[in-house]
Amino acid sequence: MGGTNVWDAEWEVNEEQARALIGRQFPQLSSKQVKRLGWGWDNTVFLIGDEYVFRFPRRTIAVGSIRMEGKLLPMLEAYMTIPYPKPLFYGEASDGYPAPFLGYAYVPGDFPIGLTEERRALSAETLAKFLRRLHGFPVQTALKCGVQQDHRSLTDIASRKVKLAGFLSKMVEHLSPEESGVIEAYISRLQTDRVEAVNAMLHGDLHFKNMLVNEKGIVSGIIDWGDLSVGHPACDLSVAYSFLPPYARGVFFETYGGADEETKLLARLIAVYIPVLILMQAVDDGNEAIAAEAKSNIMRALSD
Repeated sequence: MGGTNVWDAEWEVNEEQARALIGRQFPQLSSKQVKRLGWGWDNTVFLIGDEYVFRFPRRTIAVGSIRMEGKLLPMLEAYMTIPYPKPLFYGEASDGYPAPFLGYAYVPGDFPIGLTEERRALSAETLAKFLRRLHGFPVQTALKCGVQQDHRSLTDIASRKVKLAGFLSKMVEHLSPEESGVIEAYISRLQTDRVEAVNAMLHGDLHFKNMLVNEKGIVSGIIDWGDLSVGHPACDLSVAYSFLPPYARGVFFETYGGADEETKLLARLIAVYIPVLILMQAVDDGNEAIAAEAKSNIMRALSD
C-alpha cells in the first residue's frame, strides 16, 4: 500500500516538540515527562506525567473536531456513565505548530484485545446504559456547538456495501478462506439499500481501539471523541455485534431500550465495516495483534 493512505499525516509531532509546545503554553506541566502513546488517523497522542493526555491533530481535517471536542465534551459530563477524557488544557496554534491541541485528564485502562467471550459479556449492561444516556443528549445543543450531522451518510447501505466489497478484495490474502467466505456471504445476503434517518448524539467511532477495560475486562473508559456527530444510533450500537458475544446482545438491547430491525441491520454492517478498516491499517503498519483483534471482531459481528 503505502504513500497515499487515508490515515497518512500532514504534519508530525515528536516527543521533543510536544514537550516544548506544552511547556510554553502550560508552564505548570513543564517538569513532567512526555511520552508518545500512539496515534490514530487524525491525532498524535502523548502521556504527560501519569495524569494527562494531550492530542495533537495530524491533519487539517482534524482541527475542527479538536475545537468541537473542547466545546462539547465538558457539556457531556452529566450524561456520562463511563469515564471519558475531559478537556482541561486548551492549546492554541502558534509559530511552533499550525493547529490548536487539547489536554485531557488521563483515563486508565487497557485496550480490550484478546478478551474471552465471557469477559466481553460482562459489559453488556454497562455499554447499553452508556449509549442510552449519550444518545439522549439534546441534538439541538450538539448542532449549535457545530457538531456535524450525518457527514458519513450512515444510512446509505448500498454505497457502504460497495466500499466494503472493494476493501475485501484488497484484504483477501490477509484473511483465511473461511473468513473471506463468511464476509462475502454476508455481503451478498445484504439486500437493503438504505434505512430511515434517525438523529442521535453519537460517539461516532466506537471500537476496540477507543475503549478501555479494567482488570476484570469490564469497559472502564471510552476515549477518542474526535468523531462526535449527530446521526443514526446504529453507528454506536455496532458494539453489540463487534464487541459482545451473540448471547449478550439480548440484555444489551433490553437495557438500551430496544432497537428495530433496521437499526440492528445497520449496526451489524458497521460492526463489520469499521474492523475491516482497522484491519487494513494494521496490515499496513505490520501490527499483528491489532489485525488479529480486528478479524475476531468481524467474525463475532457475523455470528448469531
